[in-house]
Amino acid sequence: MKGRLLKQEKLAKYTSWRVGGPADQLYIPEDRQDLIAFIKTVPASEPVLWIGLGSNLLVRDGGIRGTVINTKGRLREMRLTEKDTIYVEAGVPCAHVARFSGDRGLTGAEFLAGIPGTMGGALKMNAGAFGGETWAIVRSVEMLDSLGSVTKRKPQDFQVSYRIVKGFDNEWFLSCELKLRSGDTASSQQKIKGLLEKRGATQPTNQPSCGSVFKNPEGDYAARLIEQSGLKGYAIGGACVSEKHANFIVNTGNATAADIEALIYFVQDKIEQQQGIILQTEVCMVGDAL
Repeated sequence: MKGRLLKQEKLAKYTSWRVGGPADQLYIPEDRQDLIAFIKTVPASEPVLWIGLGSNLLVRDGGIRGTVINTKGRLREMRLTEKDTIYVEAGVPCAHVARFSGDRGLTGAEFLAGIPGTMGGALKMNAGAFGGETWAIVRSVEMLDSLGSVTKRKPQDFQVSYRIVKGFDNEWFLSCELKLRSGDTASSQQKIKGLLEKRGATQPTNQPSCGSVFKNPEGDYAARLIEQSGLKGYAIGGACVSEKHANFIVNTGNATAADIEALIYFVQDKIEQQQGIILQTEVCMVGDAL
């Protein structure tokens, strides 16, 4: 193996919330081929969790049993395959995909500038922002299975809906091809700039968070419901409902994963009691509690 294998590695420094206990083992692959070689050494029965930028993820304080693969700074190849199609590996940050596309006069991927994760994570949850969704532009994906085999699949092989993608057990997204449209570089760059300015103005981008915590109920917004219930600024330990955007929970400096999880449940309970709506979490909660 050419990558780094770390035992009992604390995951707090790998998550955007800056919380999380240790993984039994964490592997940082050198490249695609190294990752495939490593996966072949992992027992098929062992749980495997992939982490990119660690957004949309709450790792509990007791950590992760099994293997964690960190693709941050890895699996970063991105290239044009046709005049309107780009190949993107799973570790490429979504914002880089938006910029790469815009610089080449391709439109349709601008919304990715508002997603604080990698392409792998965006594929896994059909991430969206500013009215766009990931799978609307997916042409094909490459999947890596627990035996180290790579399979190319089409969107119709998956059940895709709002923030949910149902596919195949023990397979993970390795790369994708995105089908875009020819357009104007200047207007695409301007649109991306506007989306980033809007994100900075409306979201707590200067504090540790996971992105949006809750899914928007049909026909409504989670942030509106939370704000209407008077929960902006409500805190448990070091976890606080953002004053800037109510669908964000921020780590004010000393939060534990348990603080954040308790606040998530508190918000859900209050919204259900006061407004009769059950908020579903968008964030993935994994690992063992202490």
